[in-house]
Amino acid sequence: MNGYSAVSTAEEAVTSLESLGLTEYEARCFVALTRISTGTAKEVSQVADVPRSRVYDTIERLERKGLVNVQQSEPREYAAVPVQMACRRLREDYDSRIDAAENALKQVEKPESRDDEGMWSINQNEHVTDRVVVFLEEATESIHYLVPEPAVVDDRVGEALASAADRDVEVYIEVPADEYRDEFLEIAPDADVVVSPDLRTTNAVYSEWPGQLLMTDREAVVAGSVEESDLPDVLQQKAIWTHGRDHGFAVWVRELLDDRLERRGVGDAAATGDTAATSDTPEP
Repeated sequence: MNGYSAVSTAEEAVTSLESLGLTEYEARCFVALTRISTGTAKEVSQVADVPRSRVYDTIERLERKGLVNVQQSEPREYAAVPVQMACRRLREDYDSRIDAAENALKQVEKPESRDDEGMWSINQNEHVTDRVVVFLEEATESIHYLVPEPAVVDDRVGEALASAADRDVEVYIEVPADEYRDEFLEIAPDADVVVSPDLRTTNAVYSEWPGQLLMTDREAVVAGSVEESDLPDVLQQKAIWTHGRDHGFAVWVRELLDDRLERRGVGDAAATGDTAATSDTPEP
């Protein structure tokens, strides 16, 4: 590795450590010690490009963080702990600060009101999945889940569905083909999974087509679409969601999904557990 590459890599390491909460001087001193194994304050100052007068207090802070060992010699020598150990301690510190922030934010968070939550949009795949998982985890009575595009269902959604079924939430899932029914039953054996061939006939609108429609406890709704992204075999999801029982969107979705159950002869099966009334093909 030439000198320029080494300096460039060191600067990347400094930037990464700063993003994890170290000050610039802390990051520079730690990277310098990692590069030279052990060194005096003078040597650390030269390699780290940190004023020598600032090296001493910076090293003290790094020692308190468990990132540097100090040898009581004359002059004193300093050594960075192994990288793996340092990363573990930084991760623990970072996680603890996130936990502290979460606890503090919960204390000041305005109590959630579900009287009139309005409509919200999501434009990133992981955020769509996050919202679906939240509603599945919060469900206490029923889940009605239409999945025209099973590719949008990842492991997190599968685990949330299985967990809901395990805690006696009535889980009713519609998929477009037998192969997907088998997959969902493997994920959530206690769910009621039926094949709805009409899901295969959904039409694209402006290059987007239906991806998933979820209603939990007859009030929380996520309606998602998918489209091809610039990357091969990668789908881009978008969604809108609400969780107001009296919100117009939720009212319409509830009526439309109830109508699907009635056409199958299920009636309130999804809410009452009467799975015997379901069939794998919809009635005309």
